[in-house]
Amino acid sequence: MPAASPPKTDAAIETRVFWLRFRNEIIAALVVVLLAAFGYVGFRMYSDSRKAAAADLLASAKTVSDYQQVITRFPDSAPAANAYLLLADAQRRESKFADANATLQAFLNKHPESELASTARLAIAGNLDAMGKIDEALALYQQIATTYPKSYAAPLALISRAHLLKSKKRNDEARQACEAIMTQYRESFWGREAMQLLFSMKPSTPLSPAASAGPQPPPLLARPPETGPMPPAPSPGAKRITVHPAPSPGPNKPK
Repeated sequence: MPAASPPKTDAAIETRVFWLRFRNEIIAALVVVLLAAFGYVGFRMYSDSRKAAAADLLASAKTVSDYQQVITRFPDSAPAANAYLLLADAQRRESKFADANATLQAFLNKHPESELASTARLAIAGNLDAMGKIDEALALYQQIATTYPKSYAAPLALISRAHLLKSKKRNDEARQACEAIMTQYRESFWGREAMQLLFSMKPSTPLSPAASAGPQPPPLLARPPETGPMPPAPSPGAKRITVHPAPSPGPNKPK
């Protein structure tokens, strides 16, 4: 006797049963998704509006207080990061080097991974030089070259270090720095710059005693050595007297 086939189920009935059974959960999930979407869109609109406001405020900033206002009102925005650097530059132009370095350090603390971090450190080294802290500036230049070896800041830090050494009359160290740059950046602009700086520090070759005494007359024009007093020149019209030499004594003639 053949086996009876299972009764066929209606898909529409199953869907309705599933909906009636789980409709509360489905509605709650949809509400969560919609709220998340609306929240994301709202956050983007709010973030974009704040970013635009920060950019407008930064564009109109001209003074130290203006840059500080951008940082205070929009601390986590990209325009605020730029405002740190512009504020430090304004402080440097007012010769407030310590304040400028404090601003730059605050920027580094807040944005350690920024693409402008190496620029900020270069500015700090320049301010240290301006304050007379030569050893700290030299150490920071070397640190920048080591920390950012593949960036534009590395050769710039090294050549700045070489110029600083030369300006402080530490020529031996400056030559070593130039030679290192020429080895590492041989075919680049920085290598040529280091070569020019190295040539400018070459000591001049001292002159020999003969050269320092001035030009000497050629042998034919030199005054002959004196062997005795020169006879006086004859006066005009005087009769020339020829003095014949005395004959040399010969053999005695016979008488």
